[in-house]
Amino acid sequence: MKEGLRIAVASGKGGTGKTTIATNLAVALGALGKKVAYVDCDVEEPNGHIFLNPAIEWSGEVTIRVPRVDERLCNLCGACGEACRHSAIVALPSRVLTFPKLCHGCGGCTWACPQGAISERPRRTGVVETGHAGPVDFVRGILDVGEAMAPPVIRGALDKAPRDGVVVLDAPPGTSCPVIETVRSADVVLLVTEPTPFGVNDLKLAVEMVKKLGVPFGVVVNRAGSGNDEVYDDCAQEGISVLLEIPDSLDIARAYSRGQLAIEAVPSLRTKFEELLGVLEELASAERVPHEMKTEAPAMDGEFAAEPVANDEPAVVDVPELVVVSGKGGTGKTSVVASFLALAQNPTAADCDVDAADLHLVLEPEVRHRTPFSGGQIAVIDEERCRGCGLCSKRCRFGAVVTPDGSEVRRVQELSCEGCGVCADACPHGAIEMAAAQNGEWFISDTRLGPFVHARLGIAQENSGKLVSTVRRHGRAVAKSAGSPLLICDGSPGIGCPVIASIAAARMVLVVVEPTLSGRHDLERVAELVSQFDIHMGICINKADVSPEQTEEIARDAKERGLQVLGRIRYDPSVTAAQVARRSVVEARPDGPAAQDIRKLWRNVKDEFDKQLTGMRTEK
Repeated sequence: MKEGLRIAVASGKGGTGKTTIATNLAVALGALGKKVAYVDCDVEEPNGHIFLNPAIEWSGEVTIRVPRVDERLCNLCGACGEACRHSAIVALPSRVLTFPKLCHGCGGCTWACPQGAISERPRRTGVVETGHAGPVDFVRGILDVGEAMAPPVIRGALDKAPRDGVVVLDAPPGTSCPVIETVRSADVVLLVTEPTPFGVNDLKLAVEMVKKLGVPFGVVVNRAGSGNDEVYDDCAQEGISVLLEIPDSLDIARAYSRGQLAIEAVPSLRTKFEELLGVLEELASAERVPHEMKTEAPAMDGEFAAEPVANDEPAVVDVPELVVVSGKGGTGKTSVVASFLALAQNPTAADCDVDAADLHLVLEPEVRHRTPFSGGQIAVIDEERCRGCGLCSKRCRFGAVVTPDGSEVRRVQELSCEGCGVCADACPHGAIEMAAAQNGEWFISDTRLGPFVHARLGIAQENSGKLVSTVRRHGRAVAKSAGSPLLICDGSPGIGCPVIASIAAARMVLVVVEPTLSGRHDLERVAELVSQFDIHMGICINKADVSPEQTEEIARDAKERGLQVLGRIRYDPSVTAAQVARRSVVEARPDGPAAQDIRKLWRNVKDEFDKQLTGMRTEK
């Protein structure tokens, strides 16, 4: 066995069974006597502990360095604010303000201050814990609720991972910077998907990500038999190996709801996980060949015929917003939103899940306008002017400026660049410039269910929160011009930057949760986040009849928090059939149990939403 084999388990979207695969693989290999570690890098909603029940032996804080201003030395010259590309420090006429949650810890303001008035202090963003779950070493990172940036906590967890044996990395979902931070250190990647159009779409994004990193990979199909053969056809066409299939099974689903491993519920699966190691070792021996990086987002079919509109931000428009979120992806959030759009009168839709957007698969939009999005900058080195002094490399805290073999000229690793500009400010030869990075695209479209504003974040891009804010602003403007009384947003999952941008200043948030131990855990964290914004919140329990016990526990948890369960949706295979048909559940099978439950949910949500609007008008 290769020493130090790192296996990243990733997915284009959450809820596909990524943690199921990672935990079962770690336990199965540990039972064989292998030296195994499980590292939970899904720091926004870490769930691995629910299935592994580790004994925690050590805990440490994760911090980043943020500025502290000594007003006795500061002369208000403003050099710090000019140096900061993230608006984390601003010089006013009478004082300097700092905004620690915006700080990336680059140190640029400290070096820029001519008076030496700025020092740095540590600010906590999360914790890392280590311990053991039987023979399996256990590491997890936990992002503090309300914190936007996950990568520092992920780096903290990776630093505590063993350097030998088999290390299973449970990666965050999606294709943006938190995933890159995890996957780039892996020797091989398992991409988990489902046999549905949503699964195929998200898998394509994940495949592009790992190809750009050059990491060998294979695919696991979870809930095999529940959808269609499109994912298999795509894999065959692209020459991608399907390494493992996990059947669609209520026994596995019920075991998951109790926090039980699949290999315990269905013992025949254990052999499949044991045999997987040899296949992964063979894949990992392949040469890493990164594909050329491209900063643009993948194009949507047909939008090139549309005329782009100016990237000007619309005026602030006050349109009531209902945002549907989840603690983790895969809970049915997008299916609920699509049905709400079919049931509402003259709605406008916005898809804020820009990292792994799926709502367009149901709405089948006709793009009217397409606009590139730039939410940050990237360093560009003029190789002819570079003298190889190395000052840029010394100042960069993110390892983004490197020296290729056999050369003194520096180059920028795009995947590591934070866009802070410290290298450009430090270069004595003027060889580095900061260029606008195209992080993705946003669209205004027509659909059969009304106007639609949506976006795609580029592969391996950050600034998803800024793109979410752009989608919401234009969504409100489109709703106003269309005379829509309501903007319904498919929000981002998790608790990090994208979901914070999804819910800020919304009228109401609906959280979709599944009746599992991990679902309860995720709900607790997302409810804490929403409470920080003082936004009215309701709960929907999807697949409520899969685990009546957990459903009742969620209802009790909600009551203790003063929250309402506004609806319970029964498990219904027609939900997957609706995805395959690219229709909302209430359109595809209007008389089915899930459709009936969603109609009741919509009535309850609308009643609550109208109460909130009436209350706000009364206050005014």
